[in-house]
Amino acid sequence: MPSVTETTTIPSPADKVWPLLRDPVLVASCIPGATLAPDQGDGQKDGMWRGSVRVKFGPTVAVFRGEASLAFDDTTRTCTIEGRGIDGRGASRALASGTVKVSGTDITALAVDGSFSVSGPLETFANAGGVHVARALLQEFSANMAKKVAEQTAEVPHVEATPLAAPPPATAPSPPPPAAEISGFGLLWRAFLFWLRGKR
Repeated sequence: MPSVTETTTIPSPADKVWPLLRDPVLVASCIPGATLAPDQGDGQKDGMWRGSVRVKFGPTVAVFRGEASLAFDDTTRTCTIEGRGIDGRGASRALASGTVKVSGTDITALAVDGSFSVSGPLETFANAGGVHVARALLQEFSANMAKKVAEQTAEVPHVEATPLAAPPPATAPSPPPPAAEISGFGLLWRAFLFWLRGKR
């Protein structure tokens, strides 16, 4: 069973990163190609979240649907994940488990430790290059999360208060836009670069 142990950094304090990582909707928006299922009311109660990931390999598009249970420990700033998924054609299945730990002060260290297994047509690829693809995805996720943190902590310009008419009714905040779709060829290239670094 392939395993992944990787640490990446986010140039923001852990005190600001951890609350965002506890928000599955925002986290999903930082994963390229990921989308949460529209109705997640029950997921907030039982810790189970459902969604899909869309991956484009040249002219071919694959959609993997699945679910993951999330358990958060605020004391250690650790998230434990158990997930499973199946591709759109039902030919390949995947299981994954692991932990994500946040540490640091001014700069956040994001440590991932987990394992996964894939059965079906994608098994050979997953065993051969899945770890490198996972590392490339983690780097892209961290970059997207850093942007979200910057957006959340951006200073709002001060404006002098002036008497105004009654404000319009508040509207529900729209969900954050999803990250860009995964490019299979781009991931393979980054996976190849990670493999080269490991051979040095």
